[in-house]
Amino acid sequence: MIEIFDATQWRQIDRERALISQHDASRRMIRQLAHEIRNPLGGLRGAAQLLERELPTPELREYTRIIIGEADRLTSLTDSLLGPIRRPQWRLVNLHEIIERVIVLIASEQRDAVRLVRDYDPSLPSLTADADQLLQSLLNVARNAMQAVGPNGQIVFRTRVLGNFSIGQIRHKLVASIEIEDDGPGIPPEIADSIFYPLVTGRPDGTGLGLPISQDLVSRHGGLIEFQSRPGKTVFMVRLPIHGDVAEMP
Repeated sequence: MIEIFDATQWRQIDRERALISQHDASRRMIRQLAHEIRNPLGGLRGAAQLLERELPTPELREYTRIIIGEADRLTSLTDSLLGPIRRPQWRLVNLHEIIERVIVLIASEQRDAVRLVRDYDPSLPSLTADADQLLQSLLNVARNAMQAVGPNGQIVFRTRVLGNFSIGQIRHKLVASIEIEDDGPGIPPEIADSIFYPLVTGRPDGTGLGLPISQDLVSRHGGLIEFQSRPGKTVFMVRLPIHGDVAEMP
């Protein structure tokens, strides 16, 4: 007797479980790291301010201003690590409007002739979400794509509606799929399994914070970010369950 099974679905489930586990570990790591950095910063900044008042010359006070400025920069970094403190503002949002805002923002930042292509599903319904959090999440992914492509590269923004689709172990009647595809060199294989961990990046000037923060913001909506990557084609897929009622939100 020969039995043949399609293992695609099982591999997908295993991958999603790994991403969710990675996100949980990443969130704990981020918060612990942020608190360890943030606690002494207030004392450091306050001591520098007191010292500045005692220094006799502007030249010497310039050093304390550098200390204060760097303390403020680190505080801003830890705020990014900790993520939004406010409660989500749930309301019905149009995903295409949010994506259009993302396109406008990255188009204003680009210096090269990168093509921004829209491939929208007009049947995509509105869903209940926090618009600002979704905007930040998609913007982080789109900026990564912009930095990955060459001067004449292309980024595709694609939306689809998926029916009876599972995210993790939960099956949803309807799921919104937002794909951001670029034709850059792809994710280096040595970091492909850990790109959603904090401080993991393939760029010398990268912080490694954008994707972990995006994953965290999407997870607050009951969603998940996945990716596929090879040279010439990298696709980040943001999956969001479509809820029409605030009471259904996680």
